[in-house]
Amino acid sequence: MLPISNILYSITTTSDKMKDLSTLYLFIDDEQQPIARLNAPVTFELDTTRLVDGKHTLKIVSRDPSGKEGIRIVPFEVRNGPAISIEGLKEEAVVDGIVPLMINAYGKGDQKSFLIGGSETPQSIPYWIFILLILFVAWAIYYGITTSSVNLFK
Repeated sequence: MLPISNILYSITTTSDKMKDLSTLYLFIDDEQQPIARLNAPVTFELDTTRLVDGKHTLKIVSRDPSGKEGIRIVPFEVRNGPAISIEGLKEEAVVDGIVPLMINAYGKGDQKSFLIGGSETPQSIPYWIFILLILFVAWAIYYGITTSSVNLFK
């Protein structure tokens, strides 16, 4: 997917002793060529704007000066595109008939400005609010009936 010539990172090394350090090879997803070959320790910034939205893996292969290797795989998810929210259907739901849906998609803008238009997703009122309202009204009716039957001021 991403050739090594597409630079996806910026680095800052923290040491000048390169011969005694482990070498790091960084791979994105199932690429055969590493996106970077670095000497540890290193500060690393991955530019995810060149990756498609979705699940990815960062595979780090470390080789010490004696030739021993260690591997760490870090799964992550990129979400640079517009956020999508849906009301009325949940993942893995079993449905039949006509299902009313409300779908909203909005972009985040860039790092300097925020897009306010469409960033709020209207949602339906949760069922527990209605249950609390019914319980409160029932209590108010009960309270009204019980206090009015007792004549406190004769």
